[in-house]
Amino acid sequence: MKKVKVGIIGCGNISPIYLKNLKLFKAVDLVAVSDLDMKRASIKAEEFSIPHVFSPENLLREKEIGIIVNLTIPKAHREVALASISAGKSVYNEKPLAVTRNDGEKIILAARKKGVLVGCAPDTFMGAGIQTCRKILESGLLGRPVAATAFMACPGHESWHPAPEFYYQKGGGPLLDMGPYYITALVNLLGPVKRVTASAQISYKERLITSQPKKGKRIKVEVPTHVAGVLDFKAGVVVSLITSFDVKASALPIIEIYCEGGTIAVPDPNTFGGPVKIKKWKENAWEEIPLAFGYAENSRGLGVADMACALMSGRKHRASGDLAFHVLDIMQSLHEASVKGKHIILESTCAKPAPMKTGLKPFELEK
Repeated sequence: MKKVKVGIIGCGNISPIYLKNLKLFKAVDLVAVSDLDMKRASIKAEEFSIPHVFSPENLLREKEIGIIVNLTIPKAHREVALASISAGKSVYNEKPLAVTRNDGEKIILAARKKGVLVGCAPDTFMGAGIQTCRKILESGLLGRPVAATAFMACPGHESWHPAPEFYYQKGGGPLLDMGPYYITALVNLLGPVKRVTASAQISYKERLITSQPKKGKRIKVEVPTHVAGVLDFKAGVVVSLITSFDVKASALPIIEIYCEGGTIAVPDPNTFGGPVKIKKWKENAWEEIPLAFGYAENSRGLGVADMACALMSGRKHRASGDLAFHVLDIMQSLHEASVKGKHIILESTCAKPAPMKTGLKPFELEK
């Protein structure tokens, strides 16, 4: 099978799962890694048997590389993406697409002008769990969806992440960090959003790092750490969303979709698998539904491989820039709605990504 050569910029905490999986996808030839810290890049290259280590500038000069996977921190997503596009490369960003709506739009417009593709994490919505939920919805088994809830509630990342400062700086916070998983899953299941409103706050002005190697350092919080929003979908579904770094303990569900004939319990959108459960109206027990698709394990990089197949075949890729920009627009609009005390009508939209096909072999995708 023909492959697309891929290079990674950014060898931080999220990079190992990409380095592992992109070595396995049959549409991808992972040939190079890069980082501002060349020693860190060299360590990752040796660990995962990557043949080349370049500076970011030299990596972009490699003519044979077709896709740059941008695993830098959010504040650097725009700069690295635009440099990749300028070099004639398609680019796949870690989430979010960019820190601001304006930066995201610049990336999308630059790629269209250059004739390259933009993709963006998360690709977890392509996994077996959420794809099975989509199949249930589209089968009509439970009737029309009318409402949903989505909750991401945790105490923050400073207790485990080795360098958690950026989670509390511009481009971070629970909404831009974890919100993409939840909102992308919901858009995949229910379609685009037309209107939002929210209340948001910074609950604690400082956070104390308790993880190594920065234990004892204090972080000044720049972004809301608790966001409660309402999303009105074009399909007529009203969704209640909470993302929070201020919850010490919780028994909230993750995502539930409420249909005319019952409820779907959607699995954690930060994972690829299940369980998927439904409860039909007037029945006493929840029923676990077998997963109908592949990719139930941690398959980060699936969106990159799907983009590679799209480059070779001309079909649309699923974890697209248009989807990521709509999600970014939703998140920024939620923050703005809280500040302005009003509903905000979204100007962006996107099509629902194509559903995944059943029967795919591990680490293969349709061309």
